[in-house]
This record gives sequence, structure tokens and C-alpha cells, in this order.
Amino acid sequence: MGMTRNIRVRTGLFGLLGGSLLLTGCMGPTYGTDKTAGEQLIDDLGNAVMIQPENKDAKKVRYQPRGGLVVPRDKTALANPQQSVASKDNPEWLENPEDMRERLRAEADENANDPRYRSPLAGQNTTARQMSTAEQTQAYREARRLQMGAYSDQRRYLSDPPTEYRRIPEEAQADLGEPERQKERRRKKEARAAKQGGSSWWPF
Repeated sequence: MGMTRNIRVRTGLFGLLGGSLLLTGCMGPTYGTDKTAGEQLIDDLGNAVMIQPENKDAKKVRYQPRGGLVVPRDKTALANPQQSVASKDNPEWLENPEDMRERLRAEADENANDPRYRSPLAGQNTTARQMSTAEQTQAYREARRLQMGAYSDQRRYLSDPPTEYRRIPEEAQADLGEPERQKERRRKKEARAAKQGGSSWWPF
């Protein structure tokens, strides 16, 4: 009696589980395939149990043998392989800055007695002629002005603000306020007046 009852309960549970899976398989999405999620799950479980799953599509594939190598008839007419261009023997190879400096120094030492030789190591902005005192002063002032950033005609460095930010507004140009000289004179005059007014009550 107990054995029959256990068999009935287990059969009912398996039937309920199979019915739920079947209902889920009928109502579930297929995700672009011809099988629902439940059917795919059952197939995967069946394939896991089977030693060799049946794959009909794999039987339809026919593999062709790979062709042999094509060997030319005249092997002496083959072109030589191209030499590697990534070497110092290549004339277009970029020269190392340290090597270039050493080469230019050696070249300058060899042409030390040649007055017509001009080394590339010399500054590009320098000239052969001697600058006058006025020109040197003007060049110094220009360099000093550029160093202090006292220029507003154009941007010379990336850190410089845009030129429109350096311009004074028109309303500010119209009213510049009291000049500094007048301020200084007024302060001195007020200081002398305060000193003279304060000495009248001082007893000593």
C-alpha cells in the first residue's frame, strides 16, 4: 500500500513538472531560433546524458582536401627578399639627437680655422654682423617685454589668454579715474596738513 502511494506521488510530481515545462515551452519566446527556451533546455539535458549527440547538420558538411603548394618552374628567377629598412644603414633613418650633436661638434672642430664655415649649432636668430648699442637695447627690451608677458597684439604661447580678454572695455577707457601722480600729491598734502594741525596742541 505504501509503495503504491509513493509511486503515485512521484508520477504526479513528474507529470506536473513535465506539464509546466511543456506549457513554458509553448508560451516562451524562441529568441530567433526554432526552439523555445524549454525545448532547448530539454535538448541540452538529453545531449548531456547521451554519449554522442546526434548532429544532422554536421553530417552534411563535406571537407575538401587542401591543395598543395604552388612551386614556380624556374627557381633562379625569384626576386631577392627586401632588406629591412629599420636599420642605421638606411640613409633615411632618423639620426639620434645625441649622435647629431656629436657629429656637428666634430665638424665644427675640423673647420675651426675656416672663417667661411658656420656651424648649425649656432642660434638661428643670430647674425654675423655686430649689433649696435641701440639695437642691443631694443632687443633686450623686446625680450624682457615678451618674458613679462607685456604684449597684447597676439598670442605667442598656449598659456596666454585670448586677445579679446586683454582688451580694455570702451567704458573703462573713457573713465580711467584719478591719475596716480595726483593721488600721491593729494596724500602728501593731507599728511602735511594733519602734521601741522596736530602740532598746535602738542605742548612741547
